[in-house]
Amino acid sequence: MKKLRKLLRGTWSSDAQADRVVPPSGFTAQLTVFAAGAMAFLAVFALALSLAAGRLADRWGEELGRSATIRIAAPDDQQQAQTGAALRILETTRGVQTARALSDDEQAALLAPWFGAELALDALPVPRLIEVIETAEGMDAAGLRLRLAAEVPGAVLDDHSRWREPLVDAAARLRSLGVVSILLIVLVTGAMVTLAANAALAANAQVIAVLRLVGATDDYIAHAFIRRFTLRTLAGAAGGVALGLIAVLLMPGGSDETASFLTGLGFRGWHWLIPLTIPPLAAGVAFFATRRAARSTLEELS
Repeated sequence: MKKLRKLLRGTWSSDAQADRVVPPSGFTAQLTVFAAGAMAFLAVFALALSLAAGRLADRWGEELGRSATIRIAAPDDQQQAQTGAALRILETTRGVQTARALSDDEQAALLAPWFGAELALDALPVPRLIEVIETAEGMDAAGLRLRLAAEVPGAVLDDHSRWREPLVDAAARLRSLGVVSILLIVLVTGAMVTLAANAALAANAQVIAVLRLVGATDDYIAHAFIRRFTLRTLAGAAGGVALGLIAVLLMPGGSDETASFLTGLGFRGWHWLIPLTIPPLAAGVAFFATRRAARSTLEELS
């Protein structure tokens, strides 16, 4: 840590004469600023993707993990009686917080995306659905199935595990993909800064040779390049983050009932502060990338 503080102090204390070693404009400056800005812009969206996927996985795991459905598939003259029997069983089942039979309007709304809004339930043999919400402790699904099989022959318990787990797993993988994208962005930023620094060092080979003749050390020359490229990266990344946050703000939102993955792509609460760490992180990457490039190139020019 002391060595790192010493390096940073030496870098930022470089005087104006040393800064003249690095061209203030040209394609290396433009490349550094543009690459840093573009990578920071993409990093904002990678963060938004990762955080949104994490929220989605948590919400699906919590909501679907505590819910179940009972389907009553029985003849019309028995359906009401079997529905009542299933509700009575659920009232005495440990781990069941609430249980209610869906109304005809609610079941029609569930089927509307496939059969249209004008569907008449009487025209189809639609089973009666019972929505079950579990407590935090959960219920004994195997025991409930046995009781239903004995007393309500037309009842089928679906605890959503067959399709809940793939959904939660997919959301978790999206979150991991966002993290991997951020790591790749960091690596690409370091590579672009290294290329720009190498190009600037090579273009100023004659100036570096003259500086050496008048007594300038390699550390003095390297600090000039490190300082200039670090500041360029910091400025470019700050601009990219600002544009990225504006773009995220312009993303469509949605209510808790209608929010999908795309409408929920954004930051919530204190998560808005996380993108502010991108410019310092990019500057740190530029610092070490330029330092390594400067040391390597100066050794080759010796």
